[in-house]
Amino acid sequence: MKKSIRTAIVVISEAGLPVAETIRRELGDSVIYIKGEVEGCEPVSSYSGFMKAHFADFKSIVFVGALGICVRSIADCIRNKYADPAVINVDSTGRFVIPVLSGHIGGGNELARIIAGITGGEAVVTTQSDNQDLWALDMLASRYGWKTSATPAEMNRAIFRFVGKQKTALLLECKDKGTDELERTCPAHVDIYYQYEKIPPTGYELLISVSPRERTSTVPVLCFYPQVLHIGAGCRKDCSPAGVGSFVKETLRKNGLSPLAIKSVSTIELKKDEALIAELHKEFAGSELAIYRAEELAGIEVPHPSDKVYEVTGVYGVAESCAIHASEGGRLLIGKQKGVLSEGNHFTFAVALSAANDRNNGHIEIVGAGPGDPELISVRGKKMLEKADLILYAGSLVPRELTQYAKPGATVRSSADMTLEEQFDLMKKFYDQGKFVVRLHTGDPCIYGAIAEQMAFFDQYGMNYHITPGISSFQAAAAALRSQFTIPEKVQSIILTRGEGRTPMPEKEKLHLLARSQSTMCIYLSAAIAEQVQEELLQAYPPETPVAACYKLTWKEEKIYRGQLKDLARIVKENHLTLTTLLIVGNAIDHREGLSRLYSHEFKHLFRP
Repeated sequence: MKKSIRTAIVVISEAGLPVAETIRRELGDSVIYIKGEVEGCEPVSSYSGFMKAHFADFKSIVFVGALGICVRSIADCIRNKYADPAVINVDSTGRFVIPVLSGHIGGGNELARIIAGITGGEAVVTTQSDNQDLWALDMLASRYGWKTSATPAEMNRAIFRFVGKQKTALLLECKDKGTDELERTCPAHVDIYYQYEKIPPTGYELLISVSPRERTSTVPVLCFYPQVLHIGAGCRKDCSPAGVGSFVKETLRKNGLSPLAIKSVSTIELKKDEALIAELHKEFAGSELAIYRAEELAGIEVPHPSDKVYEVTGVYGVAESCAIHASEGGRLLIGKQKGVLSEGNHFTFAVALSAANDRNNGHIEIVGAGPGDPELISVRGKKMLEKADLILYAGSLVPRELTQYAKPGATVRSSADMTLEEQFDLMKKFYDQGKFVVRLHTGDPCIYGAIAEQMAFFDQYGMNYHITPGISSFQAAAAALRSQFTIPEKVQSIILTRGEGRTPMPEKEKLHLLARSQSTMCIYLSAAIAEQVQEELLQAYPPETPVAACYKLTWKEEKIYRGQLKDLARIVKENHLTLTTLLIVGNAIDHREGLSRLYSHEFKHLFRP
């Protein structure tokens, strides 16, 4: 039996083999087990005996056949939902797919839905939280990378109250993808709070806390701890590590912080080989270890500078500067703490909250709006717009319809009539209030998006930001032209470029040089110099090369003009095409000749066996 196999597919009779084969082919990393000798399958003599010997060896087990045999085969193997594999039962026709064991923790419910999609059947899920579209509380930690100290009994008590729709307070004292999702999908019986002190002392039957802090209440509390805290540490040479880990954990708890929320332990390069640092890293299981050069820490201002420390290390505070650097400029929750647990063994440590997870900080999301159609924005981009307090969009390039996703009360502004300084001032104003800002750019912001200058500003002021990519207009062009821009054995490269107008092009990127490759060329921002573009391209492409001038792709005003390269300038001029025109050049346009070898029988990996 192969220990590395994730899924065992146990077939009760040969009538279920076709369904089993289909599941194996689509799932991958699985083996079919059956009584008797069947080609391509592993033989077993007894289903219950096989389960007793190998039940714990698999991540999941799929029985194909009668549910009763499935239940009797695993009955003596069941321990608890935190250790048992997911067990699924599928009837021999594939019509009904039933999670039998480990629906949540083992992923049985999700696997049942996947298999039902494979067989065309129906997943019969009986878990109450799944059927009511409620959060699976016992899966939140693993799903979002959080930790919890809840015992199985405490978790079950919380689940009982939650799925019973008893009034619940949700405390979100930090932010990450998980908290964003909880905010977006919050059930009607749950009220959200961002400060512990704002929660009324009565009126709730359950408190769910997502925070680096340990929280208590008169009602049952379920605490989740995202890894958002960073420990910076320093010590004397050859400092004894004995008891330091326990001391740091006790200090965290005295300050209301959970040791389960620690993400990293860091120090300066001078101290990287100290036993104390290794012990701290070991004490906080799963934490990252970061070692910083003195030059990396030199510019960081610390609340408790020390000239003596500077003489030895080159920085004014090892613990605080390391914690702040590891947290990317985050807030110190515990300033420099000095410890001496035995004579001569001095050490210091500090704790900072990751800036990106701090609800006191603002955030800027640079979002790619796609080519224009509001439905072509990414799912993530739409979510960002829905939660934004300020949407600053490129008004002349991005349709206002995209801002329809804004929440009530959000500020929506076009940047078309604003200077760069005015844009910065507006974004920083919202950011400094701890607000969420979306800077909405056309297409993909990283392609001719002019975001480098903005990011330099954000970097200068230590502001948190992130980029959500978008569909570029060259992709929209391929769809609109019903063309594949890469053709096996003919065209395997796509060049995104622009003509040389007021902005000079690098000498090696002149159009006539790029054109030598005969690639599919997508030329941005060049409608105004179409004659020059045509002249340069004709130095390498044949005059009959297909071209397309695509105006406002996916907008209501979209227009596409096809032709040949020798007529490109005339097409642009006669149709009064402007800045929002993308020029496509290459033989991949409308290419339909022949059948690619990729779809011949030489390439069997593209066909089902």
